[in-house]
Amino acid sequence: MSGQCKAYAGAAIFDGHRLLAGHALVLEGARVRALLPESEIPPGTETIRLAGGFLAPGFVDLQVNGGGGVMFNEAPEPATLRTIAEAHTRLGTTALLATLITDTPERTRAAVSAVAEAVAQGVKGIAGLHLEGPHLSLERKGAHDAALIRPMDASDLEMLLDAARRLPALMVTLAPESATPAQVRALAGAGAVVSLGHSDAGFETCMAYAAAGARCVTHLFNAMSQLRNRAPGLVGAALQSGGLSAGVIADGIHVHPDAIALALRAKRGPGGLFLVTDAMATAATALDGFEINGRRVCRRDGRLTLPDGTLAGADLEMAGALRLMVNDLGLAPEVALTMATSRPAGVAGLSRHHGTLYPGARADFVHLDDKLNLRAVWRSGEAV
Repeated sequence: MSGQCKAYAGAAIFDGHRLLAGHALVLEGARVRALLPESEIPPGTETIRLAGGFLAPGFVDLQVNGGGGVMFNEAPEPATLRTIAEAHTRLGTTALLATLITDTPERTRAAVSAVAEAVAQGVKGIAGLHLEGPHLSLERKGAHDAALIRPMDASDLEMLLDAARRLPALMVTLAPESATPAQVRALAGAGAVVSLGHSDAGFETCMAYAAAGARCVTHLFNAMSQLRNRAPGLVGAALQSGGLSAGVIADGIHVHPDAIALALRAKRGPGGLFLVTDAMATAATALDGFEINGRRVCRRDGRLTLPDGTLAGADLEMAGALRLMVNDLGLAPEVALTMATSRPAGVAGLSRHHGTLYPGARADFVHLDDKLNLRAVWRSGEAV
């Protein structure tokens, strides 16, 4: 076993579900070979000792709009995806869904083709596509361009069904106001992850759409009908339904930490909450802003905003979200790490290769210090 193997030891190892002390991560090439007690590392195996902290799977982010100075919307091409993936790998995210926010039908089709081509080319880090719109609610559009929001028609559905067949993972954020339960059933039946978001729909409607096949909620609490005593809204449906997982932007700006804490108490099931960054072009750069759909987004004090102050994505890294969950909310590190690794991988159907350090998984992993600061990243067994 030791001929082509390498072992990493000296850190607590999070395998995707459990935190193991006194163990070593053993790789064989680009794959995980085993997790063993350090005393069982075969003689002769090259062993790298780490200075404490945590060894964990590479992060899995289901909502990434841009990074490295580029936005997917501005140039939906494989080269853009490569830049975004490389930027986020440096931040510890080794599998992501490239996210196209509301745009024209032509650009949406281009995004599907770009992701399919990038996957065919083996662009590391691109695990699929997230289409956030255009089938949303005008009342809850957030930073999406109102002129491009529209109901889903038959040609849209056919395009999405084709995309679900072509891509390894497809997530579609839609609002009940702009899509029918039959369309949701068709998408779910084709393997797409239907996520409810940017919606002002009522609780009963949202629960009906969950019954039709929606399995997720996009950036919980943001751009959706809120929880009220006689109208629980989409927030209430997300918290009540065991069949709905929910992404959350844990930057302390989009959602108050105590609101996240309340959601965590309500969502204790296997789906639960998972972390997303909603990252934009500024990720892994020092840029002070960027353009999207002809509009300027400014970066200031940890916020990304349109000129009118509307939040437009987040200035957030996954390690920062982990620190908020542990330091502000008091979560155990392994619980927070689950929300950045195995849980989003499970939601998107990526668990075979991503989100765990089980034998056979891709050797994509990160080293975090005791305070959850990112120290090193490996992709396919190679240091980044």
